[in-house]
Amino acid sequence: MQLFAIITLVLILARTVTELWLSRLNRCHVRAHRNEVPPAFRGVMDESTYRRSIDYTLLKNRFGNIVNVFDAVVLIAVLFSGLLPWAFGEFDFATSTLAMAGFLFVTGIALSIPGLPFAWYAQFKIEERFGFNTTSMKMWIVDRLKGLLLAVLLGYPVLVLVLKLIEWTGANWWLWAAAVVVAFQLLVLLFAPAIIMPLFNKFTPLAKGALRERLFALARRTGFPTRRIDVMDGSKRSRHSNAFFTGFGRFRKIVLFDTLIAQLTEPEVESVLAHEIGHYKKRHIIKMLSVSIAGVFVAFAAIAWLARQQWFYRAFGFEHQTGFAAANVVPAILLFALLAETISFWVSPFIHIWSRRFEYEADAFARGAMGEKQSLIHALRKLSEKNLSNLTPHPFYSSFYYSHPTLLEREHALQVAH
Repeated sequence: MQLFAIITLVLILARTVTELWLSRLNRCHVRAHRNEVPPAFRGVMDESTYRRSIDYTLLKNRFGNIVNVFDAVVLIAVLFSGLLPWAFGEFDFATSTLAMAGFLFVTGIALSIPGLPFAWYAQFKIEERFGFNTTSMKMWIVDRLKGLLLAVLLGYPVLVLVLKLIEWTGANWWLWAAAVVVAFQLLVLLFAPAIIMPLFNKFTPLAKGALRERLFALARRTGFPTRRIDVMDGSKRSRHSNAFFTGFGRFRKIVLFDTLIAQLTEPEVESVLAHEIGHYKKRHIIKMLSVSIAGVFVAFAAIAWLARQQWFYRAFGFEHQTGFAAANVVPAILLFALLAETISFWVSPFIHIWSRRFEYEADAFARGAMGEKQSLIHALRKLSEKNLSNLTPHPFYSSFYYSHPTLLEREHALQVAH
C-alpha cells in the first residue's frame, strides 16, 4: 500500500474513532444529568418531557454510532477494494463526456443506496417512536424518486458541461468549471422557492389577521424587503418546526412551518422571524455564500492538481489515462468527493465557531427589533421542549456537531446583552 493510501486510511479511522469518542463523551455527560432537570432548565421542560429528551438523545447517539461505523467500513471498502478502478475500466467511455458524466452520476447513486435503510429506520422507527414522524411510506419513497429525477434533470447536465470544459479550455478548465458550478448554485437558490420547493411541499400565503400584520410590520420596521409570507405544510412529514427565508429579489419569501405557528404565540413567532431577518441584515447569508463560493474554487483547484498526480491515482488502484484529458479528471472528482467529508470533519469546529457567532448576532438583532428579550427566550425554550433537544451536550461534542449555541449559551448572551 502506498504512503498516501496509508495516510488516507489513518485519517478515516481517526475520524471514526474520534466520532465514537465524542459520542461516548456526550452520552456520559447526558446520563450524568438524567435523574433530574438541571436547575437552569426547570422552566424549560417538566420532568417527564426532560426524560423523554434524554431517551431521544441517547437513542440517536447509539444509532449514530452504528451509522458512522457502517459508513467508514463502506468508504474503506470502496476506496481500497479495487471496485472503483474495475468499474472505471469496465465502463465504455469511448472518449465521450456523456458516458463519463454518466459514470460519475451512476456511481454516486449506487454509493447512496447502502444508506437508505438507515434513513428509513431513523424516520420510521426513531422519529416515529418519539411522535415526530408524520411521513407515510409512500411519501418517503416519492420524495426520493423526486430527488433522483431532479438530480438527473439538473445535476447530470452540469456534470457533462464540467467535463466538456476540460476539452474546450485546457489547463485552466477548473476555473471555468468552478464558475459554472457557482452560477448553477446561484440559479438554484434563485428559482428553488418558485420551482423546486413546491415539488415537495405546499406553500400558502399566511392568512390575514393579527399575526400577518405583526410580521409585515416587523419586516417594514427592520427594512427587510418582502412581498409575501408563506406557511409551509411541514407537518405532513414531521412535527419538528422551523422558519426561514429563501430566494433573492422578486423570488424572496419568508416561510413559516405550520408546526411553528401552532407551537408558539404571536410575539414568539415574531421574535423567531426577527432572528431570521437578523441573518439577512447582518449579511450573514452573503458572507456564508462567499465562503461557499471560495470553497468551490478551492475544491476544483485541488481536483485539477490531483488529476495530474500519478501517485494519487495509484494509491487507489487507478492508472493515469492517455489521450482524452477528462479520463484523468473523472477519477479525481470521484475520489475527492469521497474524501471531502473526512477532511471537512476536522475543520468543522472552526466553521461552527463562525456559525455560532452569527447566531449570537442574529439573536441580538432580534432582541433590538423586538425591544425586549423574553419573547425570543420563550420561543427558544418552547422549540427545545417540542423538539426534545439535548439541553446538556458535552462541550467537545457540540463543538464538532452544533452549528448553533446551546440553549443555555443563547439565553446567557441575551440576558447580558445591552
